[in-house]
Amino acid sequence: MLQIFRFKRWRIIAATLLLTLSGCSALSLAYRQADGLAYWWLDGYLDFSASQAQHARQSIARWFTWHRREQLPDYVALLGRAASEVTQDTTPANACRWFEDVRTRLDTALEHALPDATAIAASLGEEQLTQLERKQAKINAAFRDDFLQADPAVRRRAAVERAVERSEQLYGRLGPPQKERIAQAVSASPFEPERWLAERQRRQQDLLRTVRSLQTETGSAAAREGDTAALRAYWQRVLHSPDEAYVRYQQKLDAYNCDFAAQVHNATTPEQRGAAQRRIRNWESDLRGLVLAP
Repeated sequence: MLQIFRFKRWRIIAATLLLTLSGCSALSLAYRQADGLAYWWLDGYLDFSASQAQHARQSIARWFTWHRREQLPDYVALLGRAASEVTQDTTPANACRWFEDVRTRLDTALEHALPDATAIAASLGEEQLTQLERKQAKINAAFRDDFLQADPAVRRRAAVERAVERSEQLYGRLGPPQKERIAQAVSASPFEPERWLAERQRRQQDLLRTVRSLQTETGSAAAREGDTAALRAYWQRVLHSPDEAYVRYQQKLDAYNCDFAAQVHNATTPEQRGAAQRRIRNWESDLRGLVLAP
């Protein structure tokens, strides 16, 4: 279940950058509709029964109410800090701190979702888990298409295009020297899509084993606590792979990503940083308007 909610740290940041705003607030509109979209997305993976659908909708709505009241004020403050810092040069260490700040908040949000996620996961039937397996296979096939092109030149070009697109969604259009600098940095990346796909498949199988283990429980309070603990343990195996070689690889990749983010930022112009600051201020204003009173 948690693999469905799981996003890579970088994909979350990229998704945030995609919320460029114009006219009426895209960020505000997306957040107000997020509970419905989350249900629709989950139902596409699991094909809920009528009773499951009602519970899922209530659980998602309850989670978003909590999130608007408890977490959005913190996000507003975080964006305010980002707006203040974005006009200045940065360092790889500072970039890493930002990524850790995001991850910590995501962990808090996920922890709050665990009890309801446990109840939904424990109610899933074998046909639904088989459907989830098929969805996983489709996702893996799409990953191969996007990241495992047979021609190394095509693979590298796609990686550069993704990096440029993500940067331009925050800073605006980049110049040729900036794009070339990104291309050089991408060429030095330790990212290994084959290794990431293997780890992804390990997590997917781990998820299926974990959820299937929940089907044998009795439904008592103690059993529900055990189920939640099982999902929490699974999430920890997502964050900290049991494969020590992969852990070392991930640490190397994280260090590179922090350095890459700092390089890209420090190569931007004052005008580009000003554009980024305006976007962040808009996001900050939108989230402030969404916060629920305690």
